Amino acid sequence: MTENNHNDNYLHMPVKFLIVRFSSIGDIVLTTPVIRCLKQQLEGAEVHFLTKKKYTPVIKANPHIDQIHEFESFVKTKRRLKQLGLHYIIDLHNNLRSALVKSLLPAIPFSFKKLNIEKWLLVNFGKDRLPAVHIVDRYIDTLKLFDVVNDNKGLDHFIPTQDEINIKDLAPPFHNGYLVFAIGANHATKRLPPEKIADICRKIKLPVILAGGKDDAAAAEVISKGCGNLVMNACGKYNINQSASVIRQARMVLSHDTGLMHIAAAFKKKIISIWGNTIPRFGMSPYMAHPGSVVFEIEGLNCRPCSKLGFSKCPKKHFRCMEDQDSNKIAAYAREMYTGNQSQM
Repeated sequence: MTENNHNDNYLHMPVKFLIVRFSSIGDIVLTTPVIRCLKQQLEGAEVHFLTKKKYTPVIKANPHIDQIHEFESFVKTKRRLKQLGLHYIIDLHNNLRSALVKSLLPAIPFSFKKLNIEKWLLVNFGKDRLPAVHIVDRYIDTLKLFDVVNDNKGLDHFIPTQDEINIKDLAPPFHNGYLVFAIGANHATKRLPPEKIADICRKIKLPVILAGGKDDAAAAEVISKGCGNLVMNACGKYNINQSASVIRQARMVLSHDTGLMHIAAAFKKKIISIWGNTIPRFGMSPYMAHPGSVVFEIEGLNCRPCSKLGFSKCPKKHFRCMEDQDSNKIAAYAREMYTGNQSQM
């Protein structure tokens, strides 16, 4: 082999990146601009993604990922990843587990800044030192050394063909359009009480599909029980990509601060996002969703935000951040947004 041929082969060798984000659904969806921009803007980029097994379906159809790796034990993960010959690690989780993964692999690490101190100051002392920067832009910032920039195309979510839902297989009231209410969230203080959701659904007077996981099924039964055949309980009946298919075909989406909200943003849906103990200022609002999207939050509560994550019940016992939400106003907005979407269906 001549020296020139050797140099040409070297120049065309893939540059191997490992993106690390262990959880959860929404956080992983928020990494998709990093995946896309890295793959499309850096010639020869080979993109690997490390996450927990339960979250691999969120990205399994993403065409910009060369290989998905399931986190097992540190020993097994190290053994498997070390064989890849990784060049760079893009740590978008930045916790003790991801730090240990970085320490075990001979690759150059880059990490995003979590702003934990700034969030702690806001939660505990009401001092707002948070920059007006969405977490997606902070994720993208980890790639600045590679001259990769935000393409401003928003989030991605790709649905495997076998997970597409045919809406004609649903009950007749949903054949000509519906809206989705994503009723779940990891913590109770991020969720409206079921009775309040039921009240909103009754006032909307339009076909509503309740979306969520198995943990939301019982609450969804309470909600749907008194709402007639215009409300369908789909919680726990679809996997994450089937739920995404239902959202993609919806005219609009109501959601708490949860993963399905970010999937709705990926599909450029009009979103009514309803916020309890967390706030959009944390940098996790629907990213580049439809410009007609609106936020509902009770501003001026001196106890809010009470946590950057959430609690099993309101620490103050009044739960005003959700109990004071205006059901009439939310329902009116939903009806107006639904009608406005009809011409686009």
